[in-house]
Amino acid sequence: MATSKRDRALLAEITGVARRLARGHTLTGAEQVAQGRADLLAESAGLAIGAHEGNPDEARYLQAAQLCIDAGADLAAIPDWIEEGRRRAGAA
Repeated sequence: MATSKRDRALLAEITGVARRLARGHTLTGAEQVAQGRADLLAESAGLAIGAHEGNPDEARYLQAAQLCIDAGADLAAIPDWIEEGRRRAGAA
């Protein structure tokens, strides 16, 4: 989990880039922004998947999550983040 202020800022940047890239741009931006942080890529991917299931914008968030996966997300961590995304969506 992104706990430090720096990690939260990097997570927000990763998430923002992935969402923009999901509109049809190239992957290189997400790879550059991630700075090798497979954990934060997994967090961004999992939260995107879990928090937007069944929503009208689900396809875009799935695409953004796939970009994070393609950029090197820790695949083992994604299921836990999907559950956290579902939890957060349910609490909202």
